[in-house]
Amino acid sequence: MGHIEDRWYKTIKGPDGKPKRVKHEQYGVGLRYRARYIGPDGRELKKSFPDRQKRAAEDFLLSVESDMRRGTFIDPAAGQMTFREYAESWLRTRVMDESSREGTEIRVRKHLYPYFGGRQLASIKPAHIREWDTSMVGVIALATRAVTFTHLGSILGAAVDDERIAKNPCSAKSVTKPRPPERKVIPWTFERVQAIRSGLPARYRPLADLGSGCGMRQGEMLGLARDDVDLDGGWIHIRRQVKRVRSRLVFGLPKNDQDRRVPLPHAIGVILNKHLETITPVAVTLPWEDPKSAQRVTARLMFPTTRGNAINRTWFNEHCWHSALASADITRSRATGMHALRHFYASALLDAGESIKALATYLGHSDPGFTLRVYTHLMPASEDRTRKAIDNLFRSSEAEKAT
Repeated sequence: MGHIEDRWYKTIKGPDGKPKRVKHEQYGVGLRYRARYIGPDGRELKKSFPDRQKRAAEDFLLSVESDMRRGTFIDPAAGQMTFREYAESWLRTRVMDESSREGTEIRVRKHLYPYFGGRQLASIKPAHIREWDTSMVGVIALATRAVTFTHLGSILGAAVDDERIAKNPCSAKSVTKPRPPERKVIPWTFERVQAIRSGLPARYRPLADLGSGCGMRQGEMLGLARDDVDLDGGWIHIRRQVKRVRSRLVFGLPKNDQDRRVPLPHAIGVILNKHLETITPVAVTLPWEDPKSAQRVTARLMFPTTRGNAINRTWFNEHCWHSALASADITRSRATGMHALRHFYASALLDAGESIKALATYLGHSDPGFTLRVYTHLMPASEDRTRKAIDNLFRSSEAEKAT
């Protein structure tokens, strides 16, 4: 299937007509032995070896033949592409929404290119992965490290699929994936939620009610249209969210690309009805998902700005939410964003005995297991349920005897 070429010698026809081996004009220059073979795609491939390594060239050809038979052959030249070249191709072809693409591009180019950018794919070893991860400690947050590591693993995994490298070094046993510590959710009290609500401008106070009473995400509240609310039937259809992509506002599907319906409690319905009496929904047109897209979507938003535009969450947080936190004497942190209203909603439903599966549906989680991991500590303890169940039985029995 292949042969070894000796570049320092050539065979010519001697005076007697017999083959004669003589030195080539390239004798002593460059690598001596060249292993030549035909790849699976029919192209001739080759690899050179220095003087006195003919045995290594023969062993290489044997390994190539063995890999081809097993279907695991990787063209050595395929792994010579640099990490940056391949990652740029991966970023272009990776299927994701534009907001996720923007964040991914920033992390890959800022945190991976400085270390891996100029390296050939085939040269990246588990030791390099460990070294990079160690170098990032204290430079970026652990959560960012974990997400960036996932990007690195995905890029190198795609390189395996594209037969540019044989193994993903991120999957080596010696490599430990960085994992952020699990933080237990500590839900706010109803009084705290109401205190923050009071600190918001009057036209935006119902947003706090949608978060704490319907479990909606911030972008979903800002994208809520009048047609999405069924006040009579008691439902909210969450169809879209307002997102910021490449410094522009767009409409997009809710997280996990799934719309959903959530129950609209009567008390929240009354609040929304009063809101509609003072704030008229405004038809707002925005691009769909990608700011460069020609597709435009119009929705009659229930919470427009005073100028009739969609609300930019960054503006809302800086000018409304942070002021409300300060008025309620709450320290601003990652744990005190509007997402905390969803935690309050989840804790209220679990305390009332709602199932994890139903809660996952209302919150828009694609995996009920994720919901369980986040909120399991808020569920009533089994021993408490046992005591209450038996106590209720005995109280009923004692009440019957007394009568």
